[in-house]
Amino acid sequence: MDGNGRWATRRGLPRVAGHHEGVKAARSVVRAASGLGLRYLTLYAFSTENWSRPVDEVSMLMSLLERSVNAELPELMARNARLRVLGRPHGLPAGVRRGIDHVVHETRHNTGLTVLMAFNYGARDELIDAFRSLARQVAAGELRPEDISEKKISESLYTADLPDPDLLIRTSGEMRISNFLLWQIAYTELWVTPTLWPDFGAVDLYRAVAEFQGRTRRFGKV
Repeated sequence: MDGNGRWATRRGLPRVAGHHEGVKAARSVVRAASGLGLRYLTLYAFSTENWSRPVDEVSMLMSLLERSVNAELPELMARNARLRVLGRPHGLPAGVRRGIDHVVHETRHNTGLTVLMAFNYGARDELIDAFRSLARQVAAGELRPEDISEKKISESLYTADLPDPDLLIRTSGEMRISNFLLWQIAYTELWVTPTLWPDFGAVDLYRAVAEFQGRTRRFGKV
């Protein structure tokens, strides 16, 4: 979800205004994804690299995340949607963790769209955590090194029980992955749009999905 800061700057507004509009865009996309009958929607909300931003902006983002997660609970329940989190939640402020834990707990039995929020997430950190888990199993004699496979690595990721993404949407025209689900997107279809995230809405999601439906996926085969 890229482009909040640029959206605000182009309008002569403080960056915080862009982040507030970004929350509205996320709400719109969740509604649209639910309406399309999608099973999973992953939103990259805060990366491990985002901690290097100015202290005031990070503090504001944490406060916004805490308020937003709690505020969305009624709509998630109404849409039978479930919230899950990817990342290292122990690195987040206590208030943010409490809010996330509460919404995750309250929506755990919902059976519609699963909204995966990547908070304090970095794909390299995810791989490090996975490899450490496998190393501990080897050290304990529970796993032989030669038995480490793609399946074993996948089962050690934050997304262990989830399918790999079919489609990755990158807003604001940036042509990079930005440390997002590096293992899982090996054969994910990419769709890049110059639209900044606060301007991204249901129509943009429909357009991306429609283009995806017209592609032929070979997964390395002929």
